[in-house]
Amino acid sequence: MISSDIIRGYNDTIILYLLLDQESYGYEISKKIKDLSDEKYIIKETTLYSAFNRLLKNGFIEAFFKDETFGKRRTYYRITEAGRHYYQEKCKEWELTKEVINRFIKEEQ
Repeated sequence: MISSDIIRGYNDTIILYLLLDQESYGYEISKKIKDLSDEKYIIKETTLYSAFNRLLKNGFIEAFFKDETFGKRRTYYRITEAGRHYYQEKCKEWELTKEVINRFIKEEQ
């Protein structure tokens, strides 16, 4: 299991990645993170919704409602053009981060 402290700076990147090709809602995004990480990272609901709020405030995603057949209305999210640019920046930042950290990782001999 990955520590939330280690991955915290990349929650936005993960969420934006999942919104690149299709809009989605909180529970579905949470489930996809769990599935795609082979259950090595399970995002807490409070962490997820604070990321949504931050991304909304910065104009990286938009929120909207869809007509639901059953139950209460879900809030859906879609990535904006600014969000796509931010995602690309975060990917470049990750490459640089990996390069630096790898210099301090000693492989077992």
